[in-house]
Amino acid sequence: MAVRTSWTIQHSCGHEVVHDLSDRPADRRAGFARWLAGKDCTDCWKAARKTDTASKEEWLTAKRAEEQQAAVEWAARFDMPPLEGPERALDWGERCRHQLMTAAHTTLVIEGTWDEADWADLEDKARNVTRAGWWIDQRDADGSDLLELLNAATEADRGTENPFR
Repeated sequence: MAVRTSWTIQHSCGHEVVHDLSDRPADRRAGFARWLAGKDCTDCWKAARKTDTASKEEWLTAKRAEEQQAAVEWAARFDMPPLEGPERALDWGERCRHQLMTAAHTTLVIEGTWDEADWADLEDKARNVTRAGWWIDQRDADGSDLLELLNAATEADRGTENPFR
């Protein structure tokens, strides 16, 4: 007598579905059928994924808008120049600049040994780097590395037209 291949599963969502389990080894069909019973049916699972994806995208959009607003307000407050580059990179570059500068301030001034004069010098160097792509490229940098990164950017600029503007 052959082990059955067709299983009627009562899913956790309440739907009853007949599943063909012939592609599974005979000794694993019953266990897989029990596992399926604890899950939503395929249609309910797909519907839930669409809702989750939409809510994730809405959350991400709201989060980016909040970050962008904070970056714009910060740039205005600290007299940072507008960034230059492709239109699609400008907002991202502003968010990256704000996040890196904030991280650097926390690391170097609040938790570190820098005074406000040291920080003012770093801010001046940051004002000279106006290429959005440069800030995007540094987005994963540690705040404590910002001075070295800005020094490298401004050293590359000496004697030539500024590639970071």
